[in-house]
Formats: sequence, C-alpha cells, structure tokens
Amino acid sequence: MKLSPNFYQDRVCLNVLAGSKQNAVDIYQAAEGFVIVGLLSKNYPDVASAVVDMQAYADLIENAVSIGLGAGDPRQSAMVNEISRQIQPQHINQVFTGVGPARALVGQTQTVVNGLISPTGQVGMVKISTGTLSSQRPDAIVPVSTAIAMLKDMGGSSVKYFSMDGLKYRDEYVAVAKACAEQDFWLEPTGGIDLQNFEEILQIALDAGVSKIIPHVYSSIIDKASGNTRPEDVATLLSMIKRQLA
Repeated sequence: MKLSPNFYQDRVCLNVLAGSKQNAVDIYQAAEGFVIVGLLSKNYPDVASAVVDMQAYADLIENAVSIGLGAGDPRQSAMVNEISRQIQPQHINQVFTGVGPARALVGQTQTVVNGLISPTGQVGMVKISTGTLSSQRPDAIVPVSTAIAMLKDMGGSSVKYFSMDGLKYRDEYVAVAKACAEQDFWLEPTGGIDLQNFEEILQIALDAGVSKIIPHVYSSIIDKASGNTRPEDVATLLSMIKRQLA
C-alpha cells in the first residue's frame, strides 16, 4: 500500500471529511499533508461504486484516505471492510467487533484500523458493544485498559472514542487518554469537536503522553451550503496543532 508522506511524521494528524474530489485536494494542501480525508461508505449504493470513487480520491491525495462507516453505523461494518480490502487505504474506521475482520481482510499491518468504543458515564469504563448485533443488546461495559488490550489482540491500531459530544465526558476522556498512553496505543477523539474545544481536547491527549492522536473534526467545519469542509478551518486547526507541539 502507499503511505502518504506526512502521516507518520508527527504526533497529530487530522481526520476531516471531503465533500468532493477538489475539496479533498484543497484540504490536503491546507493541512500540509498532516490529514487523512474521510470518505463515508454510507454515501455509496454498493461496494463496486465505492471502490471506483474512493480510489480516484486516493490517487489525488497520496492515499491519505480514511474509509468511514457514517456516524459509527455498525450496519456499514462489512461494507467498509470489503472496500478496504480492495483499495488498501491509509486508515479504516470500524466498530469494535469489526477490527479483527478488517485487519485480516486488508492483509497487512500498515493501514491504521481503529475500533469504536463509547463513553458510559463511568470514569475508566467504556462500552464495547458497538457492533452490528451487539449494539442491539444490553451494553457491554469494560475497563478501558481491557478494551485497549482486546483491540490489540484483534490487530487494531487505535481507539476511536465516540461520541464524545465535545467535552461532555471530559473526565472519562482523560482516563481513556491515560490508558492509551500506558499501553502505547493511538487515540482518535471523535464527536462534537470544533474550533473552540479542539485545543483543549488535543492538549488532554498530549499531556497524557499519547504517542499518536487523530482528532476527527467533522460537521463543525463543513459549509452547509456546499457540503465541503472549509480549507481555511483546516488551516486554522493545523496552526493550533503546530502551536501546541512547539
């Protein structure tokens, strides 16, 4: 697979959505390559059409593509994995139970595969029943350290902590960040992140010692009229990152 040149070079990499191929190029340039561009499987009618279109995106931005479920929808898990098998993206978003199949199907260790775990209202505890069937059953709540170990067992690369609703679960997020640092696991804070709370959310992970942080910043920086992510907002986020890493 092709690795975009800046993806592994720093502790922070943005994850934002693209509304069009030109938007993806503009985002990539605004972030100076320190970004993976989200493409949602839910936006396509089938695997074949998704593969053709997503590959076209990948060719334009040095494969800096993140294949998404779409609001963490577990029904998209199998589709995401089949698309990923064919196009070998830089990054895959998965529900907790989709991580093992994702790693097996992609057939290599370089693609980043995250696993979705959710806040519970209890510091140090997370919900892992985020899969197609398990999400319809009573919540499976485990210590975050155990969830991370399970993700490692399955070949996962990172925790996708969703939905954070900004800083609503701040104390829980602090515990997740500390657990990721302790187990040398990457962290992807997701949900309700905007230009106002971004720096605090990032700083918490940096202070905890997380080795790689991939914040997902979605609807708050999307122009509602065009459906495109605003490149100027991506540039603002990059300047915040540079300031915090300085």
